[in-house]
Amino acid sequence: MAAPIAVVVAVAAVAYPVLADHRNAADAGRSRSTEDTAASGSGVLPSKQPSSPSTQPPGTVSTKPPTVTPPGKTAAPKASPTAPKATKTTGTGPGTGTGTTKPVVGDGSAGPSKAGPCSGVSIKPSQNAQSVVNAHPAGTTFCFTAGLHRITETIRPKSGQTLASASRAVLTGSIPLTGWSKSGAAWVLRGALPSAYGKAGQCEDDAANICSLREQLYLDGAHLTRVASLGAVKAGTFYADYAADAIYLGSNPVGRAVEMAKTATAIESNQPGVTVRGLTIEHFASAAQAGALVSGPGWKVKANEVRWNKSVGLMLVNADNARIERNLVHHNGQLGLGQYSSANATVSANVISANNTDGFWIADWESGGMKSTRSSGTVSGNLIRDNLGVGMWADVADDGRVISNNRIVDNAADGIRFEISRNGVIENNTITGNGFGTGRGSGTSLWDGGGINVNTSSNVQVRNNTVSGNVNGITIQSRTRGDGPWGLYVLRNVRVTNNLIKMTGGTQATGMVQNSGSPVPAGQLTFTGNRYILDGLATARFARFGTKLTPTGWQKAGLDTGATFTAN
Repeated sequence: MAAPIAVVVAVAAVAYPVLADHRNAADAGRSRSTEDTAASGSGVLPSKQPSSPSTQPPGTVSTKPPTVTPPGKTAAPKASPTAPKATKTTGTGPGTGTGTTKPVVGDGSAGPSKAGPCSGVSIKPSQNAQSVVNAHPAGTTFCFTAGLHRITETIRPKSGQTLASASRAVLTGSIPLTGWSKSGAAWVLRGALPSAYGKAGQCEDDAANICSLREQLYLDGAHLTRVASLGAVKAGTFYADYAADAIYLGSNPVGRAVEMAKTATAIESNQPGVTVRGLTIEHFASAAQAGALVSGPGWKVKANEVRWNKSVGLMLVNADNARIERNLVHHNGQLGLGQYSSANATVSANVISANNTDGFWIADWESGGMKSTRSSGTVSGNLIRDNLGVGMWADVADDGRVISNNRIVDNAADGIRFEISRNGVIENNTITGNGFGTGRGSGTSLWDGGGINVNTSSNVQVRNNTVSGNVNGITIQSRTRGDGPWGLYVLRNVRVTNNLIKMTGGTQATGMVQNSGSPVPAGQLTFTGNRYILDGLATARFARFGTKLTPTGWQKAGLDTGATFTAN
């Protein structure tokens, strides 16, 4: 983020429409009312430590003592007077052990090492990149040479231009900070901060409320933690006093490199057909909900590393038909990847990991791996892991979203959340270890989510997924959410078919909840052909509108009458 207020105004057009949507539709509905709580019952089992996610392939089942059965077959459960007989399912996918899930990308098959050669106009670290771009026509290819390129002015490419590097060039939005002096137990530098500005976004710590302040500091390249007062400063932290224009550092800066994120955005343009390839983009100070790299229509953003930026790493805005492929997107302050008002975009074979480093609200505010609003397209073959938030979140009028063949692992909130949207397909994903965040608003009931969470959406297919070891399995929520572009948001025509769902510990459950203002008509929720691996066939790991159910009760309620239930 550049110091002048004009930069803040410039990014507002990108950030605020998303924020407005979220405030009007998402925040109001997600806050659990007393009515929600009463309607749900507990919906879960008594709390205990969850078991580790299964490492076996779909269709391979173990009983106690552990034995392995061939793919496509199940071990016969022990007879129980309350347990249904295991039944055979038909079709393909994890529900029958013949899944079609394809391997997803790994760290070694994404990022600048996969960028390939570059031939074109050179841009050296000593040059102003935007000035070079301005001097050449549409369609030109620019090759950033090796080294650190300090970007003090956002690069705005023309139609069809390519910004690339075959030499792992690093574009940074930070500036060096020198001239520190000792001040008590800390070190102080004056004169580097902009004037105080308004905050945006919602923080995990809503009392200190500092997550959206943009001037992030790095010491020898390491991200420092911002604290809310001078008294809290210690090694590894800093405090920025905007009124006094003073930065206090808790670690000795002598002989070390201290840098501050300042430029808001590395690359942004509404011109079509741009390619961005092979760049490392770091330390940009974008406002909450705005990106360090902002894609336009028909862009190809491939084999980049987007890391350690203040808010969103990579953002699509009005970026119809963009292709985002084989990027490493990690350790960004709020969100790895965001998509707003962008139709038919493809996000594939990326590694999106460890995002939300700066303390945005984990459970429910645009933090984590990827979030899209008012958009469509495919999210496929990605590895989305270890993000402090939702893994993949389609929210606020996404229409025609396909989420397929991803591996979504160990994110603090839902693995996949499909919320107040329609016409979605969630298929062939492997979703494990998600939803165990313990911060503000986190929880273990079906109101809080699970491996897959479908919230007040219509025409959604959830099929052929492997869902294992999450806080809950598959959660269907009907809430009072107000109106959207198609009228009232309602939960209708949700089909959950042919999934493998493992629930063997903790409070894990699968099922549906509704509040009294948004009842679900009969026949609108279908569970069929799924396969469940449970800790016991008499265990109540299912819930229907507040009533906890065993497998027998689940089937008596008309759900999954052809399912397979197996004791682990």
